[in-house]
Amino acid sequence: MKRILFVLLALFLLHGAGYAQLLRGKTQFTHADTLRGTLTPLRSCYDINYYHLDVKFDIDKRFISGNNLFRFTATDNFKKLQFDLFANLKVEKVVYKKISLPFTREANAVFVTFPKTIQKGARDTFRVYFSGNPIIAKRAPWDGGVMYSSDSTGKPWVATACEGMGASVWWPNKDHLSDEVDSMLISISVPKGLKDVSNGRLRNVTDLGDGYTRFDWFVANPINNYDVAANIGDYTEFKDTYEGEKGKLDLDYWVLPADLEKAKKQFAANVKPMLKSFEYWFGPYPFYEDGYKLVETPHLGMEHQSAVAYGNHFMNGYLGMDLSQTGWGLKWDYIVVHESGHEWFGNNITAKDLADMWIHEGFTCYAEDLFIDHEYGRQASAEYAYGLRQGIENANPIVGYYGVNKEGSEDMYPKGAVLLNMVRVIINNDDKWRGILRGLNKTFYHQTVTYDDIIDYIVKQSGINLAPVFDQYLHYAKLPTLDVTWKNNRSYFKWVADAKGFNMPVKVRVKGGEYLVINPTTELQELKIPGANQENLEADTFDFYIRLSGIKKSN
Repeated sequence: MKRILFVLLALFLLHGAGYAQLLRGKTQFTHADTLRGTLTPLRSCYDINYYHLDVKFDIDKRFISGNNLFRFTATDNFKKLQFDLFANLKVEKVVYKKISLPFTREANAVFVTFPKTIQKGARDTFRVYFSGNPIIAKRAPWDGGVMYSSDSTGKPWVATACEGMGASVWWPNKDHLSDEVDSMLISISVPKGLKDVSNGRLRNVTDLGDGYTRFDWFVANPINNYDVAANIGDYTEFKDTYEGEKGKLDLDYWVLPADLEKAKKQFAANVKPMLKSFEYWFGPYPFYEDGYKLVETPHLGMEHQSAVAYGNHFMNGYLGMDLSQTGWGLKWDYIVVHESGHEWFGNNITAKDLADMWIHEGFTCYAEDLFIDHEYGRQASAEYAYGLRQGIENANPIVGYYGVNKEGSEDMYPKGAVLLNMVRVIINNDDKWRGILRGLNKTFYHQTVTYDDIIDYIVKQSGINLAPVFDQYLHYAKLPTLDVTWKNNRSYFKWVADAKGFNMPVKVRVKGGEYLVINPTTELQELKIPGANQENLEADTFDFYIRLSGIKKSN
């Protein structure tokens, strides 16, 4: 019973926490959802180049105030644009060339009217002043907002986390995944005696003389809005370096003083092996200019670019558990590996729409598998991928609804990883597969992408029409069924699937024999395997995540 309860607890955490999605189950959408999720002409008319976010945190009152400078290039002629800020926060004023602009609000969208038409190609700026009490995140990072906590000595410990919900939960911005700012200055003012750790590199620390200290962090690379983070606490720092594919990478670690020795041991054991593995499979760490940081947080973790949030309590596994139930997941720190994997998929390559969040989560969950492969070998990684299946529900499609800020099924994590492992098996050439993964990160370096961008690239580089395979596993909930029928001691096979033209190869064998690759389609074909009968014909269900009819499993 204890074993069963442990597995149930692991699965609950997997679904209710580690793989939880903010908008799970929502299928009815409002105009507010469209304003948030659609790239309308009032948003596509300008391209964000640079932000300077300047925010003061009054922790006692749980109140923030400040401003954000928008530097943009007009992509069309316009006189009106939209930016985003949650309705519970007040827009104090919008300033353009020293004048306050008129604006209106609807839900969490703000519409600003300029005194004259901004011409296409023009580079310009405006500044938004704002204040208020942002939403408090009670279960960060799975609900968005600001998390207020205390460390073991009673000192304040504050963190932001807003994936899915959106960065406009705490600061004004163009809150759409398709437009990443090219660079950014983040200025966070905190009560004296505390420190802020944000993305990028620390440029200045300024005593403001009013009981507050400002920390200025500069991000030299493109960054998506939800990655921008404030982490406030009584931090201490220690450093290291890693000799990577692009030279020396600075490693900075910010933790609470009480956890310093534990952090040194845990990070030393995990970070460099992780970087070595991911640079091997995916190419150079994408943000050498900004360095790599781990920041201890009061929540479990988030992929905040160049400032990865860490709250796994300096233990291996996922809070000490193996989500695959194979044993392989207890040999490394889940949060270090998984959240850092997002630096390649999620931060370097970012989906244009939340509906394609599988690009972030499927590839990054699969990165765990490749880390195991690099450290412990192919069989270990295959076992881990197989073990992840227990967390798959197959109840809803992985791809979400476009244009309404709605991600798909939480299956995007384990099912996405299992799918990619299966694609590796189908390609059957690890040099080519590694080249595809590295090529994705090189071709779409610091870019936002669509579903078609990713699938078309994999199809072209593999030389195999894998589009129907991705279509079936990402757009439909059900698994394809390998259907084998028998008539007069002769066998016939086909796929039963939802995706048009589904034609995935699969391995079968006579029990105890060698596997043969067959190529079923949705049309019935005769299966000619010497010695095969209904009792001994098996399909490979270890490498292939499929259902069977009329044929046995081989494991």
